Amino acid sequence: MSKVVIIDDEPLARSIVKEFLQKHPHLQVMQECGDGFEGVKAIQQHQPDLIFLDIQMPKITGFEMLELIEQPPSVIFTTAFDEYAIKAFESHAVDYLLKPFNQERFDKALAKWAEQKSNLTEKATHDLIESASLSPSQSQRIVVKNGSKIKIIPVHDVFYLEAADDYVKIHTTEGYFLKNKTMAHFEQSLDGQLFARCHRSYIVNVQQITRIDPYEKDNHVAVLRTGVKVPVSRSGYGKLKEVLGL
Repeated sequence: MSKVVIIDDEPLARSIVKEFLQKHPHLQVMQECGDGFEGVKAIQQHQPDLIFLDIQMPKITGFEMLELIEQPPSVIFTTAFDEYAIKAFESHAVDYLLKPFNQERFDKALAKWAEQKSNLTEKATHDLIESASLSPSQSQRIVVKNGSKIKIIPVHDVFYLEAADDYVKIHTTEGYFLKNKTMAHFEQSLDGQLFARCHRSYIVNVQQITRIDPYEKDNHVAVLRTGVKVPVSRSGYGKLKEVLGL
């Protein structure tokens, strides 16, 4: 018996998945969830083998939800999402079901999952999330897990980002939050007109900079509105000048 969780904000869509699953008695629905917050809790509680996941949901998207789970299960998307994301699904996900779908298409997705189950890797889901996060719709906010709570941070509220071992510290008005991502990820996904990689270990919101002061040899420091001084390397200084139009 394999465990399943259904995550979709539309009750009708959830009921259709449940109806189609009746042909597959070896799959047990552990829980239905109406948003990504519920989805995170359900996955942690039930440790499902497979989830059916919508993308466009209130509060947080399906992609953002997956980012908050340390070891995501296999995913079949049930979505009306854009072509960009569908390309990502084709590369990395088990399958995607474009709404509206019928029983035959649903059964094919499950057959594909059954065939691939032994070969599915955590890296495949990780690659999917990385691809999807580069979509413009995913670059306007950062979703983090703060204890048992989920925090949505608009990028304009971010002062700077700082490397911290396997995590990145996201510094905001409310303090800092940790995200299990790389600096390279944020450098690629954040708006290059708003954020600049000023140092190997720092990315700064250029709108927060009040001045740039010399500091030892070819290095500088960026002084932010809060008074915080962010290191600026020689190559980072060149990037800052380019973004700031200096």
